[in-house]
Amino acid sequence: MGTTPGPSPGPTAGYEPPDPGDVFGRDPQEILGDLGASWGWALGLALATLLPGILVLVWPDETLHVLAVVVGLQLLVTGVFRFVTAFSRGRGRNGSRMPGVLIAIVAVLAGVLCLRHPMQTIAALSLIVGAFWLVSGLLTAFIAIEDRGLAHRGVAFALGAVGVIAGIVVLAFPAQSAVALARLLGLWLVLIGVVELAGAVALRAATRGRTGPKKAGAQ
Repeated sequence: MGTTPGPSPGPTAGYEPPDPGDVFGRDPQEILGDLGASWGWALGLALATLLPGILVLVWPDETLHVLAVVVGLQLLVTGVFRFVTAFSRGRGRNGSRMPGVLIAIVAVLAGVLCLRHPMQTIAALSLIVGAFWLVSGLLTAFIAIEDRGLAHRGVAFALGAVGVIAGIVVLAFPAQSAVALARLLGLWLVLIGVVELAGAVALRAATRGRTGPKKAGAQ
């Protein structure tokens, strides 16, 4: 008398769910969201703005070519940081994410324009940087007003306001020499970087506030 064979293993036999810590098994959008929501990423954005500003202020006598390259690289790096950060806001709402993506696109385009024509005139460089600061400032302020779940809305709105003012000043009062433009752009870069640094600190405090009670309840 033969034995009845057991049920054959299904297609899910031996399947193991992906490890949440495994980067290759996670959704890229989720990875970008976690990275963009971290305070370390916000700190990186602040340093990417603050350090070029200090560099330009320390050596204001460099040529317009060097200034355009430094500012262009800063805008490109800012575009990358802004793109990732956009995915940390309203992950389920594309409308909330779009302003951050637009800031990233405008930053990359402005950076490419600065690097594509490094020997451009002072007026052209002022127009590119001023227009970017004005547009990004308006979009940042919109994000701070629209996203009620943003932990540091006040700092984000202040950053947007500073960007708008910087853009207006650069566009309305163009510098007459490369040295004057370097000092003007360097000053605004440092100021924007300081506000972004305050935002990173606020985000770190908010993150600790959320994880602190969880750790206390687990004990």
